[in-house]
Amino acid sequence: MGSLENGAAAAAAAAAAAAGSYKRGLAPAPQPLRAGSARRARARSRLARFLLFEKVDYLQWIAAAAAFFFVAIVFVAFLPGSGVVERPRLMLPSRRAGPGRGGGEHPSLPRVGVVLVGLEAAVAFEPTRLREKWARERREEARSLAELGTPVRRLGARKPRLAMVFGDLYPSAMQLQMLSVASVLEAMGYEMKVFSLEDGPCGNIWRAIGAPVSILPEDANLPNSVDWLDYDGILVNSIEARPVFSSLLHEPFKSVPVIWTVHEYSLAHRIKEYNASGMLQIIDAWKEVFSRANVIVFPNYILPVMYAAFDSGNYFVIPGSPSEVFQADNFIANHYHQDARISLGLSPKDFVIVIVGTPFSYGANLMEETLVLQAIGPLLQQYHSENITDSELKVKIFTGNITEKHKMVLESVALSVGFPRGAVEHVAAGDKHNLLRTADLVIYGSCLEEQSFPSVLVQAMSLEKLVIAPDLAIVRKHIDDGVNGLLFPKKNIGMLTQVLLRALSNGKVSVSGQKIASVGKVYAKNLMASETIEGYAVLLENVIKFPTDVLSPLTAGEIPLALKQEWKWHLFEDVKHLHRVNGSLSGYKILQKLEQEWHSNLMEHPSVGTSKISEAFSAIAWEEQRANEVLDIKRKMEEDELKDRSDQVHGTWEEVYRNVKRVERLKNELHERDDKELERTGQLLCIYEPFFGEGTWPFLHQGSLYRGVGLSSKGRRPGADDIDASSRLPLLNNVYYRDILGEFGAFFALANRIDRIHKNSWIGFQSWRVTARKENLSENAESAILEAIQSQKHGDAFYFWVRMDQDPRNHANKDFWSFCDAINAGNCRLAFSEAFQRMYGVQLDHELDSLLYMPSDGDTWSVMQSWVLPTRSFLEFVMFSRMFVDALDAQMYDKHHRTGHCILSLHKDQHCYSRLLEVIVNVWAFHSARRMVYVNPETGVMQEQHQLSGRRGQMSVQWFSYATLKSMDEELAEEFDSDHPDRRWLWPQTGEVFWQGLYERERTMRQHEKERRKQQSRDKIQRIKKRARQKTLGKYIKPPPEDIGGSNHTMTVDL
Repeated sequence: MGSLENGAAAAAAAAAAAAGSYKRGLAPAPQPLRAGSARRARARSRLARFLLFEKVDYLQWIAAAAAFFFVAIVFVAFLPGSGVVERPRLMLPSRRAGPGRGGGEHPSLPRVGVVLVGLEAAVAFEPTRLREKWARERREEARSLAELGTPVRRLGARKPRLAMVFGDLYPSAMQLQMLSVASVLEAMGYEMKVFSLEDGPCGNIWRAIGAPVSILPEDANLPNSVDWLDYDGILVNSIEARPVFSSLLHEPFKSVPVIWTVHEYSLAHRIKEYNASGMLQIIDAWKEVFSRANVIVFPNYILPVMYAAFDSGNYFVIPGSPSEVFQADNFIANHYHQDARISLGLSPKDFVIVIVGTPFSYGANLMEETLVLQAIGPLLQQYHSENITDSELKVKIFTGNITEKHKMVLESVALSVGFPRGAVEHVAAGDKHNLLRTADLVIYGSCLEEQSFPSVLVQAMSLEKLVIAPDLAIVRKHIDDGVNGLLFPKKNIGMLTQVLLRALSNGKVSVSGQKIASVGKVYAKNLMASETIEGYAVLLENVIKFPTDVLSPLTAGEIPLALKQEWKWHLFEDVKHLHRVNGSLSGYKILQKLEQEWHSNLMEHPSVGTSKISEAFSAIAWEEQRANEVLDIKRKMEEDELKDRSDQVHGTWEEVYRNVKRVERLKNELHERDDKELERTGQLLCIYEPFFGEGTWPFLHQGSLYRGVGLSSKGRRPGADDIDASSRLPLLNNVYYRDILGEFGAFFALANRIDRIHKNSWIGFQSWRVTARKENLSENAESAILEAIQSQKHGDAFYFWVRMDQDPRNHANKDFWSFCDAINAGNCRLAFSEAFQRMYGVQLDHELDSLLYMPSDGDTWSVMQSWVLPTRSFLEFVMFSRMFVDALDAQMYDKHHRTGHCILSLHKDQHCYSRLLEVIVNVWAFHSARRMVYVNPETGVMQEQHQLSGRRGQMSVQWFSYATLKSMDEELAEEFDSDHPDRRWLWPQTGEVFWQGLYERERTMRQHEKERRKQQSRDKIQRIKKRARQKTLGKYIKPPPEDIGGSNHTMTVDL
């Protein structure tokens, strides 16, 4: 979170906090242990002689201090009202890092430092981490762009797009605030779309101002079909919108800037309960989503303190909100016929003064309340009563936290001032609306300097109450003394009596006071609207880095004053009475849902060892498991023994070799082939969908015509027949190249030994972002493409279905190279030209437009990597792309890898030249004389673009022919295979390295291996022939048959 600082001593306070000191004041300087010991002993003995004691022990010191403070309190209690009081010292407890997940004993309080300057103390929240981060990013960006040496330009073609997410669209102060902000942002040049988990009356208001509305599934487990990459930033506006983070926490949406406005107190009140109940999983889940947001915005300075348990250094405060005025209007509308005085025990004749103060607790607030009571005391003379024990003057003190000692002290002070018993009392925080409604005037009794105008004063002014406050800096900024409120000196609270006497007449608020209250009500209706709207504009400037194809919006300083002075109350005139049922539970619905999920998970998966019964059953289960394992092992051993005893059919050595080779070929296909894979084997076409991260899963197809390609081993769909690109191309395990290559990483991975994974004659690709835009192929378009392939209607053609002239980045319908420049900081032609020269080793004497002419003939080009072409042509395109990407990498790697900047982007960009690679397929297809056919993704109607017959004289076929590319590929392979260069070289890592010499060497090696095996066979045969045979040992006499009993006939058999 930010730091709480004051003046030059902030560094000392921060150092003390870092060192583990939890004292409120500045620590005394350490004294030497030996040098001053004798001096202290002499001083102590003199003091003892002065007090007539031999020595002064600790009990005597404590007694003396207690007596001193008692006399001081009594003296202050009976001070006259003209005393001069300095601003008090603030006392805020520090948050201490404890063993709990929520931040220790006080999870709702942050680490704060209070610095005293003389006798004054002030508290300030400063988002130091965020501001330092933004300043550091600006410095690094300026330095990196200067080091590039090539100027980058913004050639914007579209408006910056923002997504605004709500929990519901029912009338509320948050809806009013964001409608007002959105109206100004639209005038600045932004374009917005509204997402909500629940529809409501405000949906029509958003549509009326030109913002489309989309309703998202409320269940976080349901797929969220929104491509958040289409938006330059996301503004989440309630904790009820938390389910949207189920997709924002996953790739590829982790990089989208998120600004989350949190205005509810409900979650802050539950933190301590979660810690006490052991609901650490809920706390960890909230910490995760709070840390995902780039900035957490609060409308006041008390909420960052309450949410300190979730602070990750991204807290920011934009003070101001119409919530106080909105709540006041709703309270009056709902309690119009109710008398609030009766509920508070007041009579119609009573004159009620309400004392309010800051929500922060500090040590001197009791003194301030005492002095305010003393200043009110002289008014008792104007309110006579027949009953001396009662008075028509009532003083209500509104406070959030109060102790019994506090009450006793104030009661004694009130009695000493002259108030009857019961005329002064405290009111709980829950009765604030009733209290302010019954008040005749409101006094702000806190003299603590604050950063924002007190919200309680805004609510009092909106109820048309006369407000009297000290002349604090923030109060003077919004209250003009005698115009919309009354002020008294903060260092002379005694002057409050004179202010009260001027404001009252005959025991009532004077006519001038009523006029002041009326003016204050009008002023409060739009109080701090300008600061809030301008604060969001400044925040967007610091958080969002717009790409080069985006038009620059107006800055915060360029907003017309008339646009930001008021909240858009007129838009709510027709819906302000339409309140949601149980609207008071706003902010608690998501909490109840998460708590129910936590309890259900606890019931389904109870922790082992929570009771003796569970331990006993667990032990029994483990015994049974071990017994089953022993039986399985014995059964397996018996089966192996029986298998060894049975006759086994042995094949020849040739069969064994064939079986081993078959296993090696199938070692990457260990999974059982499903129906989709079997269907895919007999098809002419397979369309691959590259993806990265779980956020893309809702946009991937499930049919046999499509197959996913995961760019990372993480985030793969469970049970799906997806290809792991990183296992086929180890280069993709490098995060740098995985991000910068994008879909080209999938191209290279599939082309690497393609016959092992792709056995179809045609191959296609479709981006998941095309599906998110509803521009993917329909069933009619799929059938049309398959029919054209089957009939060879266009031959070796390049089919595509996403047009450049309909791309949101090309509103001006620019030509090919101008569009490429617009999305690449104006340096597309330069980067392509240098890469082309490096790739072919030539020096271009002409402009790129004349060498690689891309005509503007009214036809269009392909974008977003969604196309189909023959597999053989795809391998030819990959051959060209590998060399082109290697040239780009050699050109940009050093600066981009070191600074994160490249000449194709205005800001740090991990995808540097991926936008250039997006359109390079058009250059290859056009100049390699392929037919380019556009397929309507809805109807399947085909239309050839850039007619092949009309391209004569416009194509540079000599640079893109198969023979040229093949010879260049073999030269690179020969260099790598023969020279083994030790320089950093990308080309060998993007696919196969093969040339004719490698084939001949492998053939020679195979021939030598074959001859070696033949020689081994001949040697074995010779050894068998030369083996010495053993001679016969003797003769065996075969016994006569049993049926010839008396015969002496014998037979000899040679052994």
